[in-house]
Formats: sequence, C-alpha cells, structure tokens
Amino acid sequence: MRLLTLASCAAVVGFTAPSFAQETLETVRERGMLNCQVGLPTPGFYALADDGTWSGLDVDLCRAVSTAIFGDPDMVEYQSVTSAVRFTEMQNGASDMLSRTTTWTAVRDTQLGLDFTTVGFYDGQGFLVPADSGIESALDLVGATVCVLTGTTTELNLADYSRANDLDITTVTNENVNVLVETYLGGGCDAYTNDRSGLAARRSAFPDPSAHVFLPETISKEPLGPVVREGDAAWRDLVTWTIFGIINAEELGVTSGNVMEMAANPPNPNIARLLGTEGNIGEELGLEPDFMVDVIAAIGNYGEIYERHIGINTPVGIPREGTLNALWSEGGIIYAPPFR
Repeated sequence: MRLLTLASCAAVVGFTAPSFAQETLETVRERGMLNCQVGLPTPGFYALADDGTWSGLDVDLCRAVSTAIFGDPDMVEYQSVTSAVRFTEMQNGASDMLSRTTTWTAVRDTQLGLDFTTVGFYDGQGFLVPADSGIESALDLVGATVCVLTGTTTELNLADYSRANDLDITTVTNENVNVLVETYLGGGCDAYTNDRSGLAARRSAFPDPSAHVFLPETISKEPLGPVVREGDAAWRDLVTWTIFGIINAEELGVTSGNVMEMAANPPNPNIARLLGTEGNIGEELGLEPDFMVDVIAAIGNYGEIYERHIGINTPVGIPREGTLNALWSEGGIIYAPPFR
C-alpha cells in the first residue's frame, strides 16, 4: 500500500467526463493498482499508521474493490487530499474512485461529472463544544464562532442553520481538518461542526475526549458513499455491486470466518448467487465468478467492517443498534438489492 498526496485547483461546475472514463477497469488492470482517494487521516474512516499503512471503514471499501479486481486487498495506492480539491482529482482521472465520507447531493451528482454508487454510512451534521462551555443547544450559539471545514456541505448547512435561526454565527474556516481541529482545541472557536461521525472520530484522538460534548441537534442529512467518474457504467456497476455484496453478506450471515464453508456448500440459492456458485454476475461485471468469496474472506461483511473500525468497542465508538446504519431487517436502512 502506498500514499500519494495530491494538490490541484478546485472543481469546476458543469464538468464533462473525459473519454478515458469508459476504460477504467482496463486501465486499473494494466496499471496493476487501484488509485483510491481518501481524505486527510481520520480515526475510524481513513487512519494512517506510523508505518504508512491505511485502515478504516472507507479504506476497507477501497480494499474490497481491489480484492474484487485483483484477488488481493493491498493493490491500492491511497491518495490523500483535502476536501477542497477532492472532486477535481476525480474529474481529471487521477483517482479511480473516491471513498472518504462524501455526501451525496443533487449538485455533486448532476453537475460535476461524477456518479455516486451507494450509501455506505448514514450521517448528519452536529456540533462539538467544550464540556465546560455552558452551551447546551445549537440554538445557544448566538453570535458564536464555529470552526467548519471549507469546501464541504457542512459549511453550507451551517450558514443555512444560522440564517434560519437568526444566530449570526461567525465561521472560522480551513481546508485542512487538522488545522481546524487545532484551532478548536486552542480556543479559536466556540464550537466545531462536522458530520457527527467525523466529530466522534476526531474527538477520539483528543488529549481528553471527555472534555468535549455533542450538542443534541442534528441539522442535516448526510448520506455518505463512494464516488466514481460519470461515463463508465461498467466501472460504476463494479464498485456498486462490490459494496452491495458486503451488505448482502451481512444480511445472509456470510462472514470472513465461514465464507469458504458457505462457498463449498451454499445453504440457499441467495448465498449461492452471492458467492458465484450459481449465476453469472461476476462475469457480467468483468470479474471472476466467485469474486465475492475473495472480498468477504479478505475484508469481511459490512457488519464486520463497521465493528472493526467505528463500532462501540473502538475508540470512535459509534453505536449501530437503533440507528439508520443498522440493517433494514434490524430497524435501520442499510439495504442492498439482491444478487439475482
């Protein structure tokens, strides 16, 4: 696994997908590596260890696609960029896919030459404040300064919320989340706003996480998921159905520990199709018939990925039970179309 840090100008609205978008799978295979874009290191989602290895929920989606193509989860070059330039790096072909807590919106889906694949995590914007601040509600932020990452839906949501509630909030912005967090911790703003998962991830790395608390309000919908370039339906299908596969695997009880046994003796037709012992889904995607066997063996199902990186037994500690991120069969809305 390798790290490549990119820099470029901001995305241009009205972008037209280049012709090379039609050949993504062939390009990736010839290169021998998937170029997968993540954000600046964030615990739980895309964390960078001292030895240069990446881990996290979004990183595992990159690894799942790498496994689907190469049978190896580590054929990935991770490209770490700021939020302000992430879409340009997709548009110009530097990245094959983006997997970095990016919100699916109408403008992004229709005007930037990009296609969202599916939702990998349902989130919403919240606020973090010092526990001793006396602030108990987002409606208490009248005249406050709030740290917010520029080039994001978070910045726009904050402006809307401030205007709608006559809060007269002053923003402190930066495109580098690390600088923004240091500003907040140094007292440079009264509150820090981001997706609640991002706040939880950042707080887990604070010197004293208990000294910072969430305000009760969630002020937006933030469906987060991987992104590819527009113009290559086959590549979009490959990425989408790999992620659908790990979601279906959890629903069907297929895990990294039992997938080989399940593949050898599928207990029902749904599992047989998922694991490629029936049907031709893999071939239609340009992959091996049993590509999902390799993916699940290497990465696990959606539930395994979630609990490994951001579940309640991790420092990030985001509960799943009783939330939108539970399976649809358990009261949430994590749902994938069937393999058939």
